Amino acid sequence: MDLIIIMGSGAVGKMTVGQELMKITDFRLFHNHIAIEPVLELFGRFDHGLVEKLREDCFEAFLKTDFQGMIFTYMMAFDLPSEWEYIKRVAERFEATGGTVYYVELVADQKVRRERNKSENRLLHKASKRDTVISDDRMIREETKYRLESREGEISFPNYVKIDNTYLEPAEAAKMIKDHFALPDIRADRKLQQIYLEEVREDELEQLRAMQIESFMPLYEIYRDEGSPALESIERIRNRAMVANRKYYFICVSGARVGVINIGHNDPNEHEVSFISPIFILPRYQNRGYGYAALQKVFSMHPEIKTWKLDTIKQEPRNCHLYEKCGFVRTGQEEVVNERLTLVFYEKHVGGEKDGV
Repeated sequence: MDLIIIMGSGAVGKMTVGQELMKITDFRLFHNHIAIEPVLELFGRFDHGLVEKLREDCFEAFLKTDFQGMIFTYMMAFDLPSEWEYIKRVAERFEATGGTVYYVELVADQKVRRERNKSENRLLHKASKRDTVISDDRMIREETKYRLESREGEISFPNYVKIDNTYLEPAEAAKMIKDHFALPDIRADRKLQQIYLEEVREDELEQLRAMQIESFMPLYEIYRDEGSPALESIERIRNRAMVANRKYYFICVSGARVGVINIGHNDPNEHEVSFISPIFILPRYQNRGYGYAALQKVFSMHPEIKTWKLDTIKQEPRNCHLYEKCGFVRTGQEEVVNERLTLVFYEKHVGGEKDGV
């Protein structure tokens, strides 16, 4: 199993960069305060031995999983031999599995870090930083007491990169790390594990409609299609939900509702053909692979379906690419809605001689 160690001074962005890196790789984040905060909360003070034990237990359990690896953040004092020994011990645990260890050092101007020390995300995940006056003074003290940035040529690790992220967004720094070490993308099956479908109740249809408007209104403003789901009435949505052979599902990730999918057929006796209409992901969750994962989840839930049907906007190549990636093929049927918009129809055949067409 692989390990990415992100080092750097206080509030340099180790955790936030790790969070972004976790979104684009199959690595999980074990930021330093995951072990520190429970000890502080329970005992009211820092206990190095207990924090160390919690870390070791987490390492041991994680090494039994099937993830590509772990992102571990650590504020290393480069002037202390004990710190080098500790990092070496952690690295050896992962190397013993045949894994590779990658070392990332983040550096940023102190003025910027002092601002980051008050950021919402930092205070959310690190309760001990919420007294920002004390936290700020402690950060300055740590920098005067220890050397928290490496010297040029001091680090000889084979897989090492130093990034000045003073003016970088966390996602930019994460992509730099991923590209520098050629880290693999998050596994498709991992995305599928994150997704689950939750049947929409009748009293949730208004929420569904609000999500639908939010998702389709940007397209309506481009194409001015009077049949757009952005304009669909609650009565029409309710009527569709009442069809015995159709179901609405919220597409959920980690408890958040990120989109909606409706599947089924208007014929109550039809059990081998199913329409998908509509399917959408909220704009703030798009381009994360959730639409693809939701479709795969639907396919696995209904192995009895032999033919899946849907239509989409021909002028939206990303939508067409998604459905074609999922195995849908164009039927050749198109419908011109207006001078801006054409609907193109797709089918996916499962089993039999048409499979894979």
